[in-house]
Amino acid sequence: MCAHLQGYDLIGIMERWWNGSYDWSVGMEGYRLFRKDRQGRRGGDVALYVHDQLECMELHLGVDEEPIESFWIRIKGRAGTGDILVGVCYRPPDQGDRVDEALYRQIGAASRSQALVLMGDFNHSDICWRGNTAWHKQYRRFLECTDDNFIES
Repeated sequence: MCAHLQGYDLIGIMERWWNGSYDWSVGMEGYRLFRKDRQGRRGGDVALYVHDQLECMELHLGVDEEPIESFWIRIKGRAGTGDILVGVCYRPPDQGDRVDEALYRQIGAASRSQALVLMGDFNHSDICWRGNTAWHKQYRRFLECTDDNFIES
């Protein structure tokens, strides 16, 4: 109801805990649901509601050589505008460097589009977005990825 009142076109959900018993209740009138369920563990799933007036399709960026908790869709632009790429990501706090690098390759591929909306929970708690700094090496690598791909918060 709130989504309709506010007029949202996109609603991203990270770290959801749905299982098959919730499938009957997750649909939302006026929206198309995209979701990627975590394999082998509970929680951490990602989902995206897209207003049904937007023409969109799911994309597969890169080879899924690592279990990355993300998915990507392309929304067809209206007349005279380019398409918009939307990514929804969840990065578990204990995720290793190899999976991080695979995620950064996906982000790099996505950033080549004309317009990108990237949303997610990246679990980088010590990033200072004002100063674009972080103490932890993994968090600094994430900042490098966003800088390299001209992504602003």
